[in-house]
Amino acid sequence: MSARQYLPTREAASLLGLSPRTLEKFRLSGEGPAFYKFGRRCLYQRADLDAWAMGRRRRSTSDDGIQV
Repeated sequence: MSARQYLPTREAASLLGLSPRTLEKFRLSGEGPAFYKFGRRCLYQRADLDAWAMGRRRRSTSDDGIQV
């Protein structure tokens, strides 16, 4: 395991192309990627960020992501 296994909110948001505030809002609403809570710090694993992003993959703007 690397020393950079866990990413702070700012780095995770940058990786996803989001603002840190958006990622914080997603965390509160439960819409965001899985995270780890260490005391007051919320940290993310790269694999969780990648999985969350892949779950939002769409083929068109009208694609709701529901597989039929």
